Parts: sequence; C-alpha cells; structure tokens
Amino acid sequence: MPRKTLKQRKRPTDTDSNRNRIREISDDMIGLKNPDDFMVAILEAVKDTYTPVPEPGKVYVFIYKPKTSNIRYDQNPFVAVTDIFSWGFRGLNFHWGETRQYTWNEISGNMYEIYSSEVKDLQQIPFQNFKLNS
Repeated sequence: MPRKTLKQRKRPTDTDSNRNRIREISDDMIGLKNPDDFMVAILEAVKDTYTPVPEPGKVYVFIYKPKTSNIRYDQNPFVAVTDIFSWGFRGLNFHWGETRQYTWNEISGNMYEIYSSEVKDLQQIPFQNFKLNS
C-alpha cells in the first residue's frame, strides 16, 4: 500500500473534529454582515488548499465575475464540482441550490478546496453575494 504524504495525513475527515478551518474562525465572524467580509475571512482560513483547476467530486469556494451582461450571478460561489470541460466546469452551487456553469476566464484568482467536514459549517454562513451583471 502506498504511503500517504504529509498533506494527505493532515486532511481532515467527516469524523475529525480537531481540524475544521471554518469552525476555527467562526467566533471571528460574529458581527459581520457583509457577504464579502465573510468571504475574505473564509478565503484566509482555507488559503492552504488553493488550486488553479478543480477536481470532480470536490467542493470549492472562489470569486466569480461573469462576462455575460444582464444575468444574476453569485460572486462568492460555493460549489461541488461535477464536470470539467476545456471552457470551464459545472457544479452544484450550494447558494443557488442548483447546478451552474463556470468559465475559466471569469474566475478571479484561485479556487480553494473545502473539506467535506467543513461543508455544513459553510452552509450556515451567509457569504453568498447575488448580483446582476450589467
């Protein structure tokens, strides 16, 4: 059996209550109201799992700005990736409660992986930022 790398050994599981990066910062978010302030705190907490390209089956947060005019979008997506394409990817956006498509060029910066043990905690934080692209 192959040996696990240090990064793999540190990765928390659903039963690992000792390492939940979101739970660790929850007290710091008390009093925040702006979704972008929540997002800044979240991105700071998960910065160790940045990636330029997501993997199907994993969950990510990132900042998004579409180029298409007159559409509503979530600037702070929280997405379970299902499919990868040359143009971008598709995934379930937890904020919308439905599948959405994201193109590579409209992602600002990196994507950050969210561990499965952190999903429920993030679902309780109002960091969705729905906007109309004009």
